[in-house]
Order: sequence, then structure tokens, then C-alpha cells
Amino acid sequence: MMSGLRGLGAVLGMLLVLVATGARAGAEGQGQGQGQDQAVEAAFRLALIEAAADDPVLADYYRETGYAPLWMGEGAADRARRAALLDALTQAQMHGLPAARHDATALMARPGDILSMSERGRAEMDFSRAYLAYAHDLQGGILDPSQVDSDIKRTVLRPEAAELLDAMRTGAPDARLRALAPQTGEYRRLQAARQHLEAIVAGAGWGPEVPALTLRPGAVGPEVVALRNRLAAMGYLARGAAEPDDGARAFDDTLAAVVQAFQRDHGLAPDGVVGPRTIAALNTPPEDRLRAVIVAMERERWLPVDRGARHVMVNLADFSARLIDGDRITFETRAVIGKNAGNRRSPEFSDEIEYMVINPTWHVPRSIVARDYLPRLQADRNAAPYMKIYDRQGREVPRGAVNFNAYDGRSFPFAMKQPPSDGNALGRVKFMFPNRWSIYLHDTPHKHLFERERRDFSSGCIRLERPFDLAYALLARQEDDPEGFFHAILATGRETYVHLEDHVPVHLIYRTAFTRPGERMQYRDDVYGRDARIWEALARAGVTPGGQGS
Repeated sequence: MMSGLRGLGAVLGMLLVLVATGARAGAEGQGQGQGQDQAVEAAFRLALIEAAADDPVLADYYRETGYAPLWMGEGAADRARRAALLDALTQAQMHGLPAARHDATALMARPGDILSMSERGRAEMDFSRAYLAYAHDLQGGILDPSQVDSDIKRTVLRPEAAELLDAMRTGAPDARLRALAPQTGEYRRLQAARQHLEAIVAGAGWGPEVPALTLRPGAVGPEVVALRNRLAAMGYLARGAAEPDDGARAFDDTLAAVVQAFQRDHGLAPDGVVGPRTIAALNTPPEDRLRAVIVAMERERWLPVDRGARHVMVNLADFSARLIDGDRITFETRAVIGKNAGNRRSPEFSDEIEYMVINPTWHVPRSIVARDYLPRLQADRNAAPYMKIYDRQGREVPRGAVNFNAYDGRSFPFAMKQPPSDGNALGRVKFMFPNRWSIYLHDTPHKHLFERERRDFSSGCIRLERPFDLAYALLARQEDDPEGFFHAILATGRETYVHLEDHVPVHLIYRTAFTRPGERMQYRDDVYGRDARIWEALARAGVTPGGQGS
């Protein structure tokens, strides 16, 4: 404490010398203007030191830069930076940020209120703090994702304050501020959706709800008119198509096709029948959809800046996996994700697919052995005959040599494996991105599960409906005949590792609102309840559906 005070006293003493030196320079005729400039500069330095006394990060930055102003200088560059930041802060709600946390009102008055060097120094610090807070929220998100839900395994990497401040000293300030937001097509489309939904919420919404009953093609009556009106308000039908004439009262083939389009956009089976789940999606208010979009924008800020020109995106809430080249989907397949129970929920994280295993052996995780297989073997030692048992030395152990009832889940000393086969739990191929949670993508013999609308059945890993096609797509970058290469190995029946010459980034995300280029917004159910928790945390931070914070 005393050493800090002595250090501050030394700095103050130095500044007083500078002021005195400037005064003497003027008195001795060495240039009165130069002396005054030195005195002003010294006074501004002192003001900055005082204003940054409780902020070590900013204190260090300004000391390293020789206390050069970034915002409150007299030059055109400083004025441009001030104007750009004020404009950006007034548009903070366009990004779903808490408006109260980024209120430009007080800052707008600062330059006109400057009456002393002390006030100028405080204004400089106010602008820098406002800029850093804005950059923090826009570039890496308002929330710490792992604090909201422990299954979101993401650590957001944020630039250092000095790096952000230095960036504003060079280049066009408007461009620097725009570059803080995710530079992805997805983020831009979400912004447009947010703006559109805010207008809907501010207006009449989507009108009356559709009565809660089942409507099938061929139905007639006021319920069909209500359905047409709702779909028209949502943009699925031209407004004139909902007029209550005899044609509008009939659930005809045209309306059935529109219902199917709505169902596809909401992850529902496109059967054209307006059943309970379709009714629920139709009657979801625009305020709820707006919240989902704002959550998706926050989630987009958590992802790595460099997603990879080619990458795999697994959307857990959509039960899907897509291969994306640039901003274009080049392959997609249905997926089964972790069950919404206990510790089976699939986590969210990013990694790189390094290799694939053709004809994989399933090394049964310890948790599954204890939870699923040991109780079955205790009841019947011949249960699950496709599983082999191994001791700690890796030697296969005959079942007759083990008293399964002598162990519990913790003390069971054996490992279990399932050799390669058509019935292997991993199917015939798995895609590996080694990680601490033992999560990967793989085939499955249980193809019937892909016909379900809701597909949370696994113990955490991601099962793919079309894994062979994904293998071909990944191998196409290194094999002339990727399909022939794959099947030649598959035919051997032997477990074979195939390394990818270029690793492919993979991102396990969770989006209940997302976009497809050139198509309507997509919405899905919050199967794990994660987005509800994120919205609650955003609301506590001051975010509201209308973009205005408290």
C-alpha cells in the first residue's frame, strides 16, 4: 500500500516538474505556445492517472501508450472514434444486448461538458470503459456459458483490453466496431429475424390462436379459417387466401402443402395434419420466438471466430448433423442425441475430427457397464452374449469364471467390449475427435429411431442415420474413389483406423432458432431446457425481447 502511494507520489512529482518546466519555457521566451502545450499535456496525464486509479488494466494501457488520448483529443481521428462508438452504443439493441448496460446518453453529453483537465481525463476513461464493455458483450457474449449450464463446455476466448484499444487507434472506427460481432451469415440472418419479429411483436402479433383441436385435409369450418389466418400472418399464405369465403373454409390440398412447409420449418413430421404438436407450434407467440432468436445470437457469439471453411455442425436441438462448406450445406443427416435424463445429455463443445474407425470395437464406458450391463449379468450370466469380458491385463475372461454378484458398479474389475459386427452398438463406422467426455459421431444398428420426431435416446454420443455418406464426403478430399476405398476396408470386417489428412472442425451446438440460407426461420423444441435457462440469465442481465434494458 505504502509503496503504491510512493509510486503515485513520484509520478505526481514528475508531472509537477513537467508543468513547471513548461511554464519556465514560456517565461524564458522558448515558445510560449510550446510551453502551454506541455503544461496541458502534463495536466491531461495527471487527470488520466487520477481517473484510472481504480482500474489497473486501463492504467497500464495508458501508461504504455504515453497517456495519448484515444477519444478526447482535439484531432479529427478522436472525434471520429467518439462518434462511431456513440452510434454503435445506440444500436446495441440490434444485437440483443442489454440497452441499460450500453447506454450512450451520458457519454453523448461528455465532450460538451468538459470544463477542466480533470473532467477530460474522466471522460476519456468513461469512453474506454464503455467501448471495452461493448466489445466484451458483442464479441464473446454477455454470459459465461459454463455458468449457465454445466453441459455447455465452452470457454470463450476474448481479446485483451490493450488489443481492443489498439485496434481502435488504427483503421476506420466504424469498421472496427462492426467487426466485433460474429462475421457469419448465420448471425446476420438472425439479426434480420430479430428485427422482423420485433416489428411483429410491436404490431398485432400473429392474430388469434388456432383452436386446440386436430384438423385434417378435407375439414371445413371456422377452425380452418383461423388456421389460414394464422399461417397468412406468419407469411406462409398470401393475405387474400384467408378471406372467409367458402374456399377459405376448406382444408384443401393447397393448404395441406402450406401446413407441411410449416411443419418442416418447425422440425415436425410433414404429414399435413394439424395435430397437437403442430397446434402448439402454430400458437407459440412471436414473443417466444423473439426470445429464441436473441438466445441464438448470444450462442453464436460463443462459437470460435474461425469455424473452419469446411466443418461439421451438429445441432442437438434439431437432431441433425450437417457438413458445411463456406456458408453452404453440402451434406446433412438425421441424428440421435443423448437422452434428456441423468448424465446422458450430449454436451456442447468444439473440436476436430481427426480420424474414422471402420468396423469399430465398442469399448463400453465404465458408467454404462455399471448402470446397464452389470445388473443384467447379475441376473443372468449369459445375458448380452455379444459382449466380451476382459481383465486388467487385456485378457478375455470366460463368463463362468466370474461371480458377477460379488461386485457392484464401483468394484467390478473387468472391462467389456463388443467386437466389430453388423449388430455392434457403434454400427460400422465412428468419427473420432478425442475429448475428455468420450463423445463422438457413429453409426447405429437401431435405424428405426430416426423415424421419430424427437430423437434423444443415446447415452451422450451422436448417432447418424447416414454415416457412410459422411465418410465418403470426408474421404473425397484424399481418395480418388472414396466410396470404393471405404467399402474395401468395410469388407475385411477388421477394425481399421483411417486418419484424415486435413482435420475437420466439428461443433456440437444447441439451437432452438436457426436459419437456412434462402429459407424461412427454423424453430425447434427446447428438449434439454437449456435455452430457457440462457434466456433467464439474459433477462437478469437486462435483456428484454424488445431490446430495451432496465
